[in-house]
Amino acid sequence: MTASPQEPRLVLASASPRRRELIGRLGLTPAAIMAADIDETPNAGEVPRAYARRMAREKALAIHAEGTHVLAGDTVVACGRRILPKAEDEATARACLALLSGRRHRVLSAIALKSPDESLRERLSETVVRFKPLSRQEIDSYILGGEWDGKAGGYAIQGSAEGLIVSISGSHSGVVGLPLFETRALLKAAGFAIG
Repeated sequence: MTASPQEPRLVLASASPRRRELIGRLGLTPAAIMAADIDETPNAGEVPRAYARRMAREKALAIHAEGTHVLAGDTVVACGRRILPKAEDEATARACLALLSGRRHRVLSAIALKSPDESLRERLSETVVRFKPLSRQEIDSYILGGEWDGKAGGYAIQGSAEGLIVSISGSHSGVVGLPLFETRALLKAAGFAIG
């Protein structure tokens, strides 16, 4: 009787509860959750797509857990070539929402999967999101709710901001923080049993 191959072990390199919830939708529970502590400052002249990919790679490579696969992701909100910050205060969130008001922007969600042999597989999801023109009252109301705190571009699509979005073309889960189609493909290629 031959022993069945052991299911690969997965470490999620993120403290984000949203990423934990999303990976659960694929029927997976990480063996461990370890947030990567890296410098997230964009390089001079770095464009959003390259920045998102670099952040996902660096987060995956920063986690050392022998014999495991490490999944890391990074979500970037971009307006043209401009990388919008994670809103850490009301003023930043307000400035982001004012910039996004009535226009389209891109959300780039990069993922990187580091195998036990340290090789990397990578994917990138690009989604176009368009906000309605936002009144000052709508921005004030959204700020008051606090959903913007720590979110790239100053909003969380999975909350009340979804009611301000006219259209989305691409991956909803990618805007939340983990593009499930791309993540599923990477994990299946690495030997994870996903239906």
